[in-house]
Formats: sequence, structure tokens, C-alpha cells
Amino acid sequence: MNSSAISVRFAAAKRCAAGLAVGVGLAAPAAAADDVGAAQVVDAIEAAFGVTPGARRNHIKGSCALGDFVASPEAANYSRSALFSGQAVPVVARFSLAGGNPGVADTAKSPRGMALAFKLPDGSVQHMTMLNTPIFGAAHPRTFLDLMVALRPDPATGKPDPEKIKAFKATHPDNQAQADYLARRNPPASYATSAYWGIHTFKFIDRADKTTLVRWRFTPQAGEQNLSDDALKSAPPNFLEPELIERTRRAPVRWHMMVSIGEPGDAEDNPTLAWPENRKQFRAGTLTISAAMPQAGAACETINFDPLVMSDGIAPTNDPILLFRSPAYALSFAKRMGGK
Repeated sequence: MNSSAISVRFAAAKRCAAGLAVGVGLAAPAAAADDVGAAQVVDAIEAAFGVTPGARRNHIKGSCALGDFVASPEAANYSRSALFSGQAVPVVARFSLAGGNPGVADTAKSPRGMALAFKLPDGSVQHMTMLNTPIFGAAHPRTFLDLMVALRPDPATGKPDPEKIKAFKATHPDNQAQADYLARRNPPASYATSAYWGIHTFKFIDRADKTTLVRWRFTPQAGEQNLSDDALKSAPPNFLEPELIERTRRAPVRWHMMVSIGEPGDAEDNPTLAWPENRKQFRAGTLTISAAMPQAGAACETINFDPLVMSDGIAPTNDPILLFRSPAYALSFAKRMGGK
């Protein structure tokens, strides 16, 4: 990308950071009910992990991929989005590890991410930004901010202070469910053998303006497979990217998009609470990844996978974490597009 193109993207990103809520037709998150600003969170991430100029602040280590998505006929019964037209929709994907350490080992017991940017037949765009955990580790931005503060390395040791981590856990019960989920499971053996959840509750809106509350996940056609205990000890630190590249060279990799339909009483605005497994589900479509590559210079590198970029027929709920992610992503994007 040339310097003029970067300048244009940087200027746009700064405007986005300042007024993104208006651009998507939402009331501004207003620090999402606990008076936390995007700059506070981005600064705390930088203090916890350091800064790699021109790189993402979170989920810094990742890989790009390309493919398409084809919806099932049933999906159009619930949403009028062009995503569910039934046509093959081009997809730019990014797979990643959570955190701001570019050297983090692929064996770390931390979340894995799958972010998707769909270019829809009507010219609009749909983003999905998911994790391989069914719940998130914070019900409000304050919890996420406090976690980053607790993770800030002690200058004397270069590592987080165990007492601060202990104090965080004791005072933030909304972090516990995701932490327990990650602790009980070894990391995935491949990006292609992991399920990914949308975490938040969203709204599907049909052609008659009927709204249905939904949550989605992408389940791997190859089946879920995590590293064995022995493999966890012996796996190299950077196996995920070359494995995915080689796997897609042999054959396409697929996930089914499964949608759960909410019932009265299901958590709508709290991503730390899972829905019961007996909710009605349907297959909304199939994602096919046909090629993967390092992110440097690839299509996913300059995409800001903002989860509030949605097509007509899909809408957010008032989940404070969902609404907060957008301005935080925009600020981080502006910094890295400016070479900071």
C-alpha cells in the first residue's frame, strides 16, 4: 500500500474512532455504563504487552485466509441480510491468538480468534469477529480494563504480579467462566479443528421486520480436535500458520454456521453467560476456506474487523461489550495505520 493510501485510511480511522457510533446508527456507547473509554483500554493493552509499531494491539499474532460462504435456504427465513442470499459470498478471514505479544507460543492456553469480512452481493459488508470460547471473559468494559491493568508487568520481574492477578480474580467473577473453560481444555491442534463462537447475542430481522434473537457459532467439518497433553509439551511455538497453509493446499477447509434461537430469559446483553444447549438450532450456511497465507501484505492485514459492521437484516443488541469493541478497535486501527 502506498503512503497516500495509508494517509487516507489513517484519516478515516481517526474519524471512525471519534464518531463511529453515529456511522452505524447507534447511540454512542458512552463508555458502556461503567465510564471506561476506548483510549483507557488501548493504553492498558499497550502497557500490558508493549507496542509493535504498525501492528494490532490485541490478537497481534495471526494469519490471513480466503474463501467463501454459502447460506442455507432456512437462514433467509430469519434474516433479510444479503449474507443469506444463497450465492457464494467472498470472504477474507483472519485466524489469531489473543493478546498483544507477537511471539506468543501457539500452545498458550489463551483464546483463538476467527474474524470474517464478507463482501455481499448487494455491495455491503458484514463482519463477524469470534473466539473459540462460547463465552467472553467480561460482562462490562471495566472488567477487561482491570484485567489488562493486572497483567501489566512488574518492572522488577518483567512479569505480571501474581498478587494483582489474584486480586483481580477475587473481585471480577464475570471473568471466571471463560478462564475455567480455557483452563480445562488444551489449545486446538489446528485453526481448522476449532469451533468459533460469536459470543454476543445478535438480532436477525426478516423482510417483515420481525426480530429474532440469535447466537451463532462455526463448527469445523473436520471435527474439533485439541492438542494432547504430550503434543502440548512437544509442539513448536509457531505451528498453527504453516499447518493451516499446508492443510488448505491439500483441500479446502469448512465450517458450518450454526444459529441458536433465543427464548425468553436467555441472556441478551451479557456475553459471559452461555445459552442452554437445548435451544432450537439451524444450519445457516457453510464457510469454505480455500487458501491461507502469512498476514504481512495479505488481504486481512489492513482490515479492521469491527463487529458492528453489519448488513441490513443483522443488528446488535445492547451488550455493553459488543458496543464497546467498536470504538476500541477503531482507535487501535488508527494507531497502526499511522505506523504507531
